[in-house]
This record gives sequence, C-alpha cells and structure tokens, in this order.
Amino acid sequence: MYPVNPSATSPRDKINRLAAKIKFLIASKDMATARDEYQELITRLQTRASRIAYYYLRERAEMEEAVQDAFLKAFLHLPSFRDEFYFDVWFTRILVNGCLDRLRATKRRTKWFVPAEDHEERFSKSQPTTRRTPEGSLLEKERRAQLMATIDRLPARQRDVTILHQLEGHSTSEVAEMLDIADATVRVHLFRALKSLRHNLKKEQWLFERPDVNWANTTVRECR
Repeated sequence: MYPVNPSATSPRDKINRLAAKIKFLIASKDMATARDEYQELITRLQTRASRIAYYYLRERAEMEEAVQDAFLKAFLHLPSFRDEFYFDVWFTRILVNGCLDRLRATKRRTKWFVPAEDHEERFSKSQPTTRRTPEGSLLEKERRAQLMATIDRLPARQRDVTILHQLEGHSTSEVAEMLDIADATVRVHLFRALKSLRHNLKKEQWLFERPDVNWANTTVRECR
C-alpha cells in the first residue's frame, strides 16, 4: 500500500483520519464512541463496497451480507491497521476475500446480467448529460449487459483486475494489495484482459468512444 500524505485533504485521506480516530478510541476502551464514529466511516464507503460485492456475487442478499461481514471484520481488526496506509485499500482487500470465499463455499459462478440500480446510476453519470429516448435507454441497458457478460467470460484473475482497475478506478499497485499479488502480475493480467476485451468487442465502436473507458488502445506499459 502507498503511504498516505499527512497534509492531503482528499476524501480518501479524510477516511484515513477517521479510521485512525476510531482505532485510537478502541485502544482507549471507548467502544461506544468508536462504534458511533465507525458508522460514519461505513456511510462513506457503503456505496462503493456494495458495488464491488455485487460485481462478484450478483445477488442483492448475498451482496448485503458480504458487505456487512466485511465492515464487521474490518472493525474487529482495526487495531492491526497501520495508520500510514490507505484504509479503503485495506478494507477492499477484506471485502474481496470475503466475496471470493462465498463463491468458493457455494461453488457457483453465476452469469453476469444487467447491473442493479446503483450500477445503472453510476454508468449513466459517466455519459454526456443529454435527454434519452426510451429506445436510447434500452440500447444503453443492452450495451451494459453485453459489456459485463464479456468481462465475466474472462479468466477469474483477469476479471478481478478489470473490475478493480477499469470499473472501480484503483491503481495497479492498489489492486495488487487488494488481491495479494505482485504489481507486475496485476499489469500482466490487465494487459491480457484488455487485449481479450478489445478482440471480443472490436465491432462495438460505442465502447471505444466512451471517455471513461480506456481499454481501446492500452499497452502493458500503460497498465499502471
């Protein structure tokens, strides 16, 4: 994990300061206040955590349980968290491991389908703010389903790095920390995943025209 700049004021660093405060409260045996403060941290991370869990589990009930379990586990292990590192990266590793454990336990690999409402909203916000016709909305939904189905056909590790890097915007170093693999390994998996996606979606010009998706012309050197 990358060390946090103590003078930075980004949302990520605010989360880290909040986590450090909660850790101090736990060490001081002020558990009631620690739990109250932790609820604020949950509020800040809930949406992204739910989205990541849904990418993996594809069932709302499973997603909600996985997110709840991850937040509980993170709270219980917060005393071991090192304040100089990013809390959201540390937490996401707990969440992803929990999702993978659930998939292994149930021995199921469900097919990807149209994202839930929060996924649709995130995708819509990345598009130009123009008025959509019903036909346009239907076409957009079909394109989302096609993209996600193509990602789901990738080998498991390639799919993991695509979700965390391309869809969630984490750096390859952060993805490496989340998945407990080398940074160079992440870049190799990402390069292969993007090459496969470009091949399978080469006729889909709409995808390559989207400014928020950068896999149209990506080399292994650019997977950073």
